Amino acid sequence: MTRLPDDFIFGGATAAYQAEGATDIDGKGRVAWDTYLAQEGRFSGNPASDFYHRYPIDLELSQKFGINGIRISIAWSRIFPEGFGKVNQKGVNFYHDLIDECHRRGIEPFVTLHHFDTPEVLFDKGDFLNRETIEHFVNYARFCFDEYGDKVRYWITFNEILSVSAGQYLLGKFPPKEQFQTDKMIQSMHNMMVAHAKTVVEFKNKNLKGEIGIIHILEQRYAYDEQSVLDKKAAQTDDVIANRFLLDLTFLGYPTELTETTIDAVLQLNNFSYTVLEDDRDILKKAAALNDFLGVNYYQSTFVKYYDGENLIQLNGTGDKGTSIYAFKGIGEYKFDMDIPRTDWDWLIYPKGLYDMLIRISEDYPNYRKIYITENGMGYKDIFENEEIDDQPRIDYIREHLKAVGEAIEKGVVIKGYFLWSLMDVFSWANGYNKRYGLFYVDFETQQRYPKKSAYWFKKLSEQKIL
Repeated sequence: MTRLPDDFIFGGATAAYQAEGATDIDGKGRVAWDTYLAQEGRFSGNPASDFYHRYPIDLELSQKFGINGIRISIAWSRIFPEGFGKVNQKGVNFYHDLIDECHRRGIEPFVTLHHFDTPEVLFDKGDFLNRETIEHFVNYARFCFDEYGDKVRYWITFNEILSVSAGQYLLGKFPPKEQFQTDKMIQSMHNMMVAHAKTVVEFKNKNLKGEIGIIHILEQRYAYDEQSVLDKKAAQTDDVIANRFLLDLTFLGYPTELTETTIDAVLQLNNFSYTVLEDDRDILKKAAALNDFLGVNYYQSTFVKYYDGENLIQLNGTGDKGTSIYAFKGIGEYKFDMDIPRTDWDWLIYPKGLYDMLIRISEDYPNYRKIYITENGMGYKDIFENEEIDDQPRIDYIREHLKAVGEAIEKGVVIKGYFLWSLMDVFSWANGYNKRYGLFYVDFETQQRYPKKSAYWFKKLSEQKIL
């Protein structure tokens, strides 16, 4: 039996662009996704879950089903339509109303400042490859601290820097849809970490009562064949890029020798490099001692086999199991043929990877203070019959991952909460609306909400705290 702490947060996670809809009303500025999705012509960020208008309904459901924390993000372009300059007061007021409703319902808001949605004006100037965007982000964050700092206790600078940078420049599944530009990916990751560091220092200088941290997507890398030296090296290299680089910058303020030499070697494969300014090192080191918490997003782990062929990527965006291909020249190929269950989108269901990652953080970065599991969940093709949704596989997924969390807590890792991705069904960046994660089913035509079987299970868990 696993018992979770009495003060544990049982949360649901959302993101502005994936949930709010209302992308072109009340003065909101455009983001690159608006243009990209229109060009792709497959699906739109409107209406998403219409959270912009229906958040009172979702928060009422949250209260009813035992959810005491919610991740929301502020859409930067709803506050500053161009990313800087003129303020959109309607956007400012919306987030006041949303945060106030959270408190009225007894739900703690965890507020993310950037969740994949840089304003299009800044995106078109290079996004975070342009260092001016760093300063615009810090100014935007400062405005939010001043505006909402008396009512928000938990702030998150960035959600999944790796996903943003890799999606934009390695995998080609985010705008500007470039592939295998590892120099741009690493430079973007570095620059966003500098923006994080400057924002953390700004927050601490204001002496606000709240806490601030960052969210990384962390997925353990394992050698496909533990007896193969090449596979073990491939897994280590891929791990440095996906996990260690960002964790080093977060908690040490600089890359360790292993990280630095590995990153340099990967970039040199294509005669690439990236730029680090001396001031960057100073601010990163200063902020490394100031993070109040780390958010861990975990969905799967990856088994890596050495690969020296040409770069190959095939994204499974439809839920057609077995269609994913990820192979990176000189690094590794992701394998899926182990005796491990996986979702229809080829994501391995491997709770042990979460446990291993949590133990690793506590051992490798002992200056961490506490951890929240800020996203974890299962994309599933929910079947809606007679206004009921039996999503037992999702319940099984959550239970086993929370058991891994409980085991890590028993080993001494400080973990204070778990946020299921997602609170309600939302728009998915690469999958549109056919991949559902929520506790609450959304009929995207009528915008009606229906609690799933998992919602009733989650409610009981939040009351009893026993797995």
